[in-house]
Amino acid sequence: MPAVILPLAEAAALFLPRGALLGLDLGTKTIGVATSDADRRLATGVETIARKTVTADAKLLLGLALERRCVGWVLGLPINMNGSEGPRAQSARAFARNLAKLTDLPIALWDERLSTVAVERELIATDMSRSRRAAVIDQHAAIFILQGALDRLARL
Repeated sequence: MPAVILPLAEAAALFLPRGALLGLDLGTKTIGVATSDADRRLATGVETIARKTVTADAKLLLGLALERRCVGWVLGLPINMNGSEGPRAQSARAFARNLAKLTDLPIALWDERLSTVAVERELIATDMSRSRRAAVIDQHAAIFILQGALDRLARL
């Protein structure tokens, strides 16, 4: 049975009471991946995956979820500032639908507006070089997305 795809607040009821979540920041060329601890208090970076095909990307992600005993996914949904959904959000939804066919773990969508901008500002503030920022920004954006979702889950 395919996984359900819901906004975070609705997906929360489907997550097991304890277990890690895997956070994803989808880019056009890469996927930033982060995970939480089993108590869902802290997000940490896992890796940045160079995108190939949906099938290859999903296979890698499913392996990471299995390895880390994840009980659900948090996928960043890039909503426009006016609340509408553009091509990037549609692409994220399509990715979620494809992933849902391959897993039964619930997929939570989390508004990731300005996550990459906030992360880039943080990295610039640490005086990180442009090339180093490019190498880690998607992973850090995944951490930012997942931590925001964890903080919200803690208040539900």
